[in-house]
Amino acid sequence: MPDAVELELFRNLFVSIAEEMGVVLRKTAYSANIKERRDYSCAVYDAASETVAMGDHMPVHLGAMPLSVRHAIDAFRLRPGDVVMVNDPFQGGTHLPDITAVSAVFIQSKNRPAFYVANRAHHADVGGMSPGSMPLAREIYQEGIRIPPVLVVRGGVVDRGLMRLILANVRTPEEREGDLLAQMMANRRGEERLRAIARKYGLARVNRNMRELQNYSERMARAAIRELPDGVYRFADFLDSDGVTERPVKIQVSIEIRDDSATVDFTGSDAQVAGPVNANYAVALSATMYVFRCLVSEDVPYTSGLLRPIRVIAPERTVVNAGLPAAMAAGNVETSQRITDALLGALAQAAPDRIPAASSGTMNNLSLGGWDPRRNQPFAYYETIAGGMGASGSGPGESAVHTHMTNSWNTPVEAFERQYPLRVNRYEVRRGSGGAGKHEGGDSIVREIEFLTPCDVTILSDRRARGPYGLAGGEAGKPGRNTLLRGRKRMKIAGKANFLVREGDVLRIESPGGGGWGPSTRGARPPLGQREGRGELARNRPARQR
Repeated sequence: MPDAVELELFRNLFVSIAEEMGVVLRKTAYSANIKERRDYSCAVYDAASETVAMGDHMPVHLGAMPLSVRHAIDAFRLRPGDVVMVNDPFQGGTHLPDITAVSAVFIQSKNRPAFYVANRAHHADVGGMSPGSMPLAREIYQEGIRIPPVLVVRGGVVDRGLMRLILANVRTPEEREGDLLAQMMANRRGEERLRAIARKYGLARVNRNMRELQNYSERMARAAIRELPDGVYRFADFLDSDGVTERPVKIQVSIEIRDDSATVDFTGSDAQVAGPVNANYAVALSATMYVFRCLVSEDVPYTSGLLRPIRVIAPERTVVNAGLPAAMAAGNVETSQRITDALLGALAQAAPDRIPAASSGTMNNLSLGGWDPRRNQPFAYYETIAGGMGASGSGPGESAVHTHMTNSWNTPVEAFERQYPLRVNRYEVRRGSGGAGKHEGGDSIVREIEFLTPCDVTILSDRRARGPYGLAGGEAGKPGRNTLLRGRKRMKIAGKANFLVREGDVLRIESPGGGGWGPSTRGARPPLGQREGRGELARNRPARQR
């Protein structure tokens, strides 16, 4: 057995490297999305590209990023000083704004990497048909520049020709270049720290502790699964629409628990759709890893060992494993949340006292851009907006927080108004939006933004047709709502929409509240479609379309 004290020491060493990479990335980035909202993730991998440590960053990034690392390694024989860049969702990426930088770390040999480091950052614009690169697209070619694994740095020298090609296809090239260079510097810091601990402790000792941390994570995951009753648990949930048609999009999952292992099967989910809510296998895998990590009550290391007891089946060309030329912008942000809701809904049948009701279930993605008359240059901006957390058997849900697959911050009003021709008129908790129950769901947010210049705006949001489900007799949270205020006019905006605004217009976004847990003392009725019974199919059925 490994020495427990030494293992904990190395665990914190590896995590501190990923966290320090994140600090470098945040402090050297140009965009508010990375510098203020912290929409990035960093991780450390062993020589086999298996995850060793992750920073306390974005779950949707971290569970998917190992596939980007594997594609980068397969595409190139990396040398010292090389950096591979990739954002292609069909080669390990998630959606086009998320650009991943991968570097190899060499210790004793210049031909064989000892470790890998990588970071993923969401760029506020990568081209495409609308500012912010989160459009209502029908195919991926409309969403921005698609980058297969490419060597952007060779032997420590940036490929300026490749950089010019990329920057020529975005709306804010100076900001993009600054963010890309920040990603390269973050990897360099990770390389330096790994070489330092290899010098101090020896490569063999470092490798041994990497393996033991992965094995420990596996044992902890198996122990958590073993606590669940054997059986098959099913659940289906729905996205409101794909943004092109009004038809709800079904996410269906069955989870089979056998002893200390689980099979997660998304068979029955809808075929890939015309709109941008398609997700790839990396996103389905990431959501699964996150949910099963949450089952472990202890502070388990976030390594590749967590996935060893779990088999994930996601049929090809479905909304959870889409193929070319599917549009993917919202798959990473919206479908990942609904996959999480479906997984938790299924596990609630196996562990009803441990699983919370549905949280807001959407990242409320807002992207916009136009011409900044103050700076006499184009601008593009992207943000996500928090909502309510679902309640659980242990207490009420938190209010006004990012939940599940997102872990980003908000952009401070001061930074927002200084950097963009926009004004925040209202930013407050949406009181009473959480679902009623023995324990009430968390309340969500009201955010009003006034436009000081004409803009092209895209919203990709969900839970507008029906609120996040409650559990154990709790009520659903209130659905979200989008409204454009133009003088005295109030215009309802769909959950997924692209539109032009005038100077003086105000956009109000009210995010969904969290679901309640347990019967309310006020006699609240159970949420629609919930059926009791171990292993039964429970659905949060779509409301009739109006």
